[in-house]
Amino acid sequence: MILEAINYAATYRKTPPEFRPYIRYSVNLWARANRCGKAWAEHEDDSKRFILSAAAKLKQRRTAVVLGSGLLRDVPLQQLAAGFDTVVLVDLVHLASLRATLYARHSRTVVLNHRDLSGYDDLKAGKPLEPLGFLRLVPYLDLVVSTNLLSQIGTGIRNRLEKQPDPALPQDALPQLIQAHLDGLSSLPCKACIITDTAFEVIDKNGTQHQQEDLLHGVRVPKITRGWDWPVVPFGEESRDYQIIHKVVASELT
Repeated sequence: MILEAINYAATYRKTPPEFRPYIRYSVNLWARANRCGKAWAEHEDDSKRFILSAAAKLKQRRTAVVLGSGLLRDVPLQQLAAGFDTVVLVDLVHLASLRATLYARHSRTVVLNHRDLSGYDDLKAGKPLEPLGFLRLVPYLDLVVSTNLLSQIGTGIRNRLEKQPDPALPQDALPQLIQAHLDGLSSLPCKACIITDTAFEVIDKNGTQHQQEDLLHGVRVPKITRGWDWPVVPFGEESRDYQIIHKVVASELT
């Protein structure tokens, strides 16, 4: 708890005010990742291999953008920073626990960007949904990777609406926002890839499924090339009697 409090306080100072409410979630995820490192290792390795495989197909490696960079556990940052002139990491929060390492090792090549990628504000205002429109302003863009972000768009907005319902939003707000992210990636003139969890299952020690949920609210990811399971909540994390398995897919959209 002491390390979490220190990480929170140090991150708070470096985070724009509008994104500070999300720091607690990032710190909690950081703590869980540390506890579940062994259970998450295969998922993280699969994610890194997929990203490196996509990058290896490029003729030019000038700028790479990682959307939803998060804890960077599933991003092969060392290889990307060595292979590209610039790597831009985009997320709501960049924890202080990561900043020191980033700047010590990759100060010349890595850029941090705080940004809400959900598209919520535009949808609420009735504007065209272009949550990734800012990428058109990134010079020499050769690779964009969305990493375990897509499901969080739907989950985050759903949690927000449960706390504070917004009658200005359409009934299909969640699938609209999720589809807008996929459409934004598919329209890019560079290599665009996505790794996302699509569903989760609650399973007991006998292998019996007790709950299942579609995290993409009916939206389907096109051009899937790989898939694997990610034990986000292994046995013993929340209960010794069940685990929560997320279904993950990887796709090269362009």
